[in-house]
Amino acid sequence: MRANKLRPFIPSGKDYILAQHFFEDLGFEKIYSDDGLSIFRIGEQEFFLQNFHNQEFQENYMLELVVEDLDGWWSHIRTIILSKKYPVKAKEPKMFPWGKREINLIDPAGVCWHISEEVK
Repeated sequence: MRANKLRPFIPSGKDYILAQHFFEDLGFEKIYSDDGLSIFRIGEQEFFLQNFHNQEFQENYMLELVVEDLDGWWSHIRTIILSKKYPVKAKEPKMFPWGKREINLIDPAGVCWHISEEVK
């Protein structure tokens, strides 16, 4: 058996339009969008942004994005945070006991993104 791609559905929170702008500013390309669903891509990675709001679910939803240049991502994320355009939070890159260096980013909906550096 073989799988070719896994594309998670990520809730947008209360403000679907704001969430779309956030992910575009973060560096994702919006390749499709309608009133209920958008598809975002960066490199070979894609996800669905769903026009869906459930605070409890959103605050308990997590995913990991593995990147090559974590410090570059951190610099970009800091710029976004300092702009105060979006209600997001992030912690600077840190090495965790499970052997990954990562940024923890809370997106506008409350979803926790573990942005980690590819282990070499």
